[in-house]
Amino acid sequence: MSRPSTYSHDFCEQVLAWGEEGKSITWMAAKLNVSRDTVYEWAKVHEEFSDALTRAKTKAQAKWEDMGESGLYMKEFQGATWIKSMAARFPDEWREKSETAITGAGGGPVKIIATDHDEAL
Repeated sequence: MSRPSTYSHDFCEQVLAWGEEGKSITWMAAKLNVSRDTVYEWAKVHEEFSDALTRAKTKAQAKWEDMGESGLYMKEFQGATWIKSMAARFPDEWREKSETAITGAGGGPVKIIATDHDEAL
């Protein structure tokens, strides 16, 4: 038998306010005294909470982007620390991505030529 849910409709407004402050989902879960998994489960079950949580994440990212933009004008701004934080908090848009591709001539496939090295001896 499972425990009754501690979910409340009031949580929608709370997570939106916390999102405006730039708080993470983990921080919000801690304030609600539940696990992050519980927060995500509530979002699956309660459409209004899912919407509020999605908007809160957007607001949090906007807050952090504003802080970075403001920091650019500050002499002591730690840009490297800020960008690492952004990449960790918002990987879909801020993670550095690199790709390596090996291609043949003109971007085509790589030509593979099999040889018998024993014949050269």
